[in-house]
Amino acid sequence: MARSDLIVSLVKAGAAGDRSMFKSTVEAMVADEKARSHHVLADRLQRALQNVPVTNSAELRRAQGGGRDFVIETEPQVQLDDLILPLPADRLARQLIEEQSRSDLLRAQGLQPRHRVLLSGPPGNGKTSLAEAIAEGLALPLLTVRYDALVGAYLGETNARLAKLFEFARSTPCVLFFDEFDAVGKERGDVHETGEIKRVVSFLLMQLDQLPSYVVAVAATNHAELLDRAVWRRFQLRIDMPAPDVDRRAVLVSRFFDAWPEPAGISPLQAAKRLGDVSFAEVFEFCQNVRRRHILSIGGDSLRRIVAEELELWASRVTLWADGRTSAVSPSAPRRARAGRSPEKSA
Repeated sequence: MARSDLIVSLVKAGAAGDRSMFKSTVEAMVADEKARSHHVLADRLQRALQNVPVTNSAELRRAQGGGRDFVIETEPQVQLDDLILPLPADRLARQLIEEQSRSDLLRAQGLQPRHRVLLSGPPGNGKTSLAEAIAEGLALPLLTVRYDALVGAYLGETNARLAKLFEFARSTPCVLFFDEFDAVGKERGDVHETGEIKRVVSFLLMQLDQLPSYVVAVAATNHAELLDRAVWRRFQLRIDMPAPDVDRRAVLVSRFFDAWPEPAGISPLQAAKRLGDVSFAEVFEFCQNVRRRHILSIGGDSLRRIVAEELELWASRVTLWADGRTSAVSPSAPRRARAGRSPEKSA
């Protein structure tokens, strides 16, 4: 057991944000434990001092003063078990969470946990929800990058803001989320892009390389084909988030049906088939719309009838494309995918 005076000194240093005092106190504790032949504990303290970020109050205020303006910080609510993911996505996400949660064991063997993730796939299928679930599984804040504040109009302005953003992210363990990543990670070989964009991409890649492993960077894109080829190499995990098949759509529909007070008059699988090839977000919106109508009817209409009417309306929304093909036009999906979130947590 460490001496009481060292423990008190450690608490004071942490409360005051005094980096030098914190470091010297831990080093004194390491020496004390070695003198007691507690070599395992001494080694753990040394590794913790080397790998856990320690930022003094002045540095923290400086980082927050600039970089905080470029992110939206939220407390994650979605859990991984809430999502309906394809098997590869589910397993890779769980591997990431395990590696981060048990990083001390990896570092003891000279390895670092993976911490850069690229999510790709069509909109409305859970990329944002998966980023939030990763943050929830790690008990870390989710910092979503604000491109409206990040991208500047003048030469070099965007890179200066990027530097502040990454400085802030490095100040504490977090999940740094780049939605619509193709907005800043475009292919540098595109002749239509300006030299400024190419410099931004190069600087962004350098910053990603320098991120410490306690910062989990998650990027999401609907247009993977637009990303610079070097971007792919920066991400240790590349997770595809495809549109759901009929069975996964049926799972989401069944979650809503189970939460409703009356039978829907149709099986989840039949409803999923009639909805067609749509995203999770569109299934979510359809079920929410049915429930809204039922609540507003105040018992004057049954869920069975409302579901039947909404499915007929859904099937009637067909338009002719310019090339002669037909395609079901679904209601506008919410920007944020709800892939597999239970009705109680999403409503």
